[in-house]
Amino acid sequence: MNDVIKAKLELLPDSPGCYIHKNKNGEIIYVGKAKNLKSRVRSYFHGSHDTKTELLVSEIADFEYIVVGSNIESLLLEINLIQENKPKYNILLKDDKSYPFIKITNEKYPRLEITRQVKKDGAHYFGPYPDVGAANEIKHLLDRIFPFRKCSLNEKKVCFYYHIHQCLCPVVNHVDPQVYLEMTQQVTKFLSSDDNEIIDEMHIKMQEAASQLEFEQAAEYRDIIKSIGILRTKQRVRNLDNRDRDIFGYYCSNGWMCVQVFFIRQGKLIKRDVNLFPYYNDVEDDFLTYVGQFYSELNHIKPKEIYIPNDIDVESVEAIVGEGIKVIQPQRGEKKQLVAMATKNAQTQLQLKFSLAERDIIKTTGAIENLGDILGIPTPHRIESFDNSNIMGTSPVSAMVVFIDGKPSKKDYRKYKIKNVVGADDYASMREVLSRRYSRALNEGGILPDLIAMDGGAGQVNIAKQVLNELGLDIPVAGMQKNDKHQTSELLFGDPLEVVELSRQSQEFFLLTRIQDEVHRFAITFHRQVRGKNTFSSKLDSIEGLGPKRKQKILTKFKNLKAIEESTVQQIAEAGIPYEVAERVKVKLSGLTNSSESQIEEESNVKWEALKESEPVGLQKSN
Repeated sequence: MNDVIKAKLELLPDSPGCYIHKNKNGEIIYVGKAKNLKSRVRSYFHGSHDTKTELLVSEIADFEYIVVGSNIESLLLEINLIQENKPKYNILLKDDKSYPFIKITNEKYPRLEITRQVKKDGAHYFGPYPDVGAANEIKHLLDRIFPFRKCSLNEKKVCFYYHIHQCLCPVVNHVDPQVYLEMTQQVTKFLSSDDNEIIDEMHIKMQEAASQLEFEQAAEYRDIIKSIGILRTKQRVRNLDNRDRDIFGYYCSNGWMCVQVFFIRQGKLIKRDVNLFPYYNDVEDDFLTYVGQFYSELNHIKPKEIYIPNDIDVESVEAIVGEGIKVIQPQRGEKKQLVAMATKNAQTQLQLKFSLAERDIIKTTGAIENLGDILGIPTPHRIESFDNSNIMGTSPVSAMVVFIDGKPSKKDYRKYKIKNVVGADDYASMREVLSRRYSRALNEGGILPDLIAMDGGAGQVNIAKQVLNELGLDIPVAGMQKNDKHQTSELLFGDPLEVVELSRQSQEFFLLTRIQDEVHRFAITFHRQVRGKNTFSSKLDSIEGLGPKRKQKILTKFKNLKAIEESTVQQIAEAGIPYEVAERVKVKLSGLTNSSESQIEEESNVKWEALKESEPVGLQKSN
């Protein structure tokens, strides 16, 4: 059992859900369900097992889990995940029986049955269900509501089920076959979550029975209503309308956002996508940017429908995903519960990240000694790290975090507003901040660090060295360089700078990753506070008709203000804003004369082509 699994086992929730075991290559090798995720998943790594389970456990390198609302949901979600991923150990550890269905037979007086074979016989099939127990539970409820035939067609008297109102005894009572056709339609609606009419009917019957002092019968109706409520939950993981949907939920904390997407295909929840990242602006801005990247840069196939949380603007999402996609903001019922389930899982994943990070902090105490040995410097008890943050050069800020003996010392964190630099000049901003920080330390006799860890590569390191040299300070400087996924990839150190070999599984590498993540988080949080909810520079603030939502639409299409200035009016309008507003944007940003405005007016007479899909790009943030 590796350290990641050990830490995750301690953080498992006491909730129902499905767990997904993966091997060292990230492949799904087993999917299971649990009424209690904590106790079930832990059982794999403690105690004795049979040979087949031991073989499974020996291959587990990591696991994930999806939290659901009930055991019924976990049962049905397990089926969907197994059918979609076909894990090899599910094939070994499960029997080879097919899954059960509920069937309404194709007869003059139909019956309600459970079967494992779906035939082209004109019957109505509902399912599949996770096991025969789940199918029986559903059938038992249907029997209490819909009196399909239980007896044979040669009966000469009413059967037992007639007396308990679960069979009409059609031959004896000469029931019109149309009654059974209507019941079949009602069952179809009922199992498709269109059950409000039946619930209302049960409420009326319950009240009538209670008013006539038939309390046992009233209790029966009460139990039926309760059972229907339980049955409704299954629609969160399997919806019988067979539509393709993506369900978005998100959660934010400590400058980080987690977006969880559930993929529903042909009515079944078959997969999820989880992404955690620091966010740069207000929550809605970065959520919209992520949605744009999700379908453009990540190349996910667009479904027929997208569900989003209530605090996200529908029109903005529609502008991002393009025509033909229905964007829904559920207000009630099972659709709202789907979004709530995605949001809950996003919260779970983000809290798991923070919990794992906090637990690993304890392990970093010894890492600073090893880091000093690796770099050939005294043990860096105090490490200071800097990072800049701005968007298109607006509201530039910088931040410093301090780690003492491998742990963050938040009382020593500092925030800096850039005073003397215009635009997005990362090096000049860093020079200003470093000069301010260490000049003040020298003047006031402040504490100096044992190591400066710059968020960036050779350019940032060289700026730091120049500032320290000008101040007559001799402090080691290292660079923490990121890859294209914005993850810590290399440590740069020395004169000349060289890549320091560090194992990615080492505590030293984890310490550097944590420092870089923390300074990045602190910088963007401060930048968000300074910048507020304005997405663009003040150049756009005074344009009539251009509010925050329309600014966001332009942002999803253009990388920066310069790109807007170089575009045509038509291209600006294609971002999803009115043509006349696009004209004002062009005039404002280009500083056009009256003659130029005439040119724009002439351009507006040209036939406007249909809007093409915008391709959102990520918000830019200086390293």
